[in-house]
Amino acid sequence: MRDLPPDLAAHLAGGATTLCHCWALTRRDGTRLGFTDHDRDLVLGGLTHAARSGLEAAEASAELGFAIGGGEVAGALSALGLSEDDIAGGLYDGASVETWLVDWNRPETRLLLEIGTIGEVRRAGGAFVAELRGLMDRLDAERGRTYRATCAADLGDAQCRVDLNDPRFAATGTVAGQPEPGTLAVTLSGPFPADWFTGGRLTWTGGASRGQEADLRAQTGAGTALGLELWQAPARPVAPGDPFRLVAGCDKRLATCRDRFANVANFRGFPHLPGNDFVLRPVSGSGPGLDGGSLFR
Repeated sequence: MRDLPPDLAAHLAGGATTLCHCWALTRRDGTRLGFTDHDRDLVLGGLTHAARSGLEAAEASAELGFAIGGGEVAGALSALGLSEDDIAGGLYDGASVETWLVDWNRPETRLLLEIGTIGEVRRAGGAFVAELRGLMDRLDAERGRTYRATCAADLGDAQCRVDLNDPRFAATGTVAGQPEPGTLAVTLSGPFPADWFTGGRLTWTGGASRGQEADLRAQTGAGTALGLELWQAPARPVAPGDPFRLVAGCDKRLATCRDRFANVANFRGFPHLPGNDFVLRPVSGSGPGLDGGSLFR
């Protein structure tokens, strides 16, 4: 059972209430935004919670034990501080959200209902619905090492130790054109072989998308003039000459680690672990009678 602050408990016991919800959001880049479903702005902890946002609670849930609770908030993309480009660009992915129950007549009388993160964001026209995930969602993420044939490390992290500043594994370049949405014709700082950047990462270092990242689906061609196919089209317009940085792709297989990065010593997988085909194949030399049927008919 949750303990209520004495002033809020007294307010609830009075019958008629003056309550609203407030949300304090912290994006990945550190920007803090405040929203409320009240009809005027409220200031909590030095942060102004804007009433012009049109944000409102769409759904809320609470679970016992380690089940993941959360809820949803809905609003308009024309809200103060919100734009479709920022949402599509991932600035709100994993953003921290505090949900408060507030007495709008006395904002210092409030109760912290939930601390969570933003999950899936659904957009339709000029509106959006954002999923709020409770703290237990973090326990649902994979932790520690797992036994699998592929590498568990990410390219360039502390376990992998590949130097991504090495010009063999990274390149800079500029956009030469955009044949169709989600594809780029680019010119790189040096020549690279075919498929070198397939599965890699692109980071925009200039232009309208500066600071945003994108995953590469495929690379076409070789040398300095390449074609790149992105898994998702850039949220902001791309113009010829926009600069970026590319990091080589890694499919986490032992052969790739050996042949492309010469990094087998830091491979974090179990490439010789037997697969399902080994477990399910018949016993060597087995004959009729070992088909799972009855031995007494």
